[in-house]
Amino acid sequence: VQLQASGGGLVQAGDSLRLSCSASGRTFGNYAAAWFRQAPGKERAFVAHISWSVGNTYYADSVKGRFTISKDNAKNTVYLQMNSLKPEDTAVYYCAVDPRSVRPSAVADSTEYDFWGQGTQVTVSS
Repeated sequence: VQLQASGGGLVQAGDSLRLSCSASGRTFGNYAAAWFRQAPGKERAFVAHISWSVGNTYYADSVKGRFTISKDNAKNTVYLQMNSLKPEDTAVYYCAVDPRSVRPSAVADSTEYDFWGQGTQVTVSS
């Protein structure tokens, strides 16, 4: 599975962005998908997760109410709609996919995901 993330950019605080992650090489089927982010000097952190078949979603507390993860099965694409962006949201955002269902208790564990995209930079100015 190859993942291609896109949609990042430079925006001002309060603006919105939508990230996309398109998969090729295999259909998602029952895959789980997630977004993580890594800010300069920090470890990679969980942002959001969606189960592919049922569509259950999970979010990091820092983005709840502002970010929405969604999917388009027909397009083999997962999205991250980011609203009310803050300077602390500045990071490289990575999409990740796992070919098995991920236990709710493990959605934030990056080692659960087998495939990763190349990352897209999001910069939010104050």
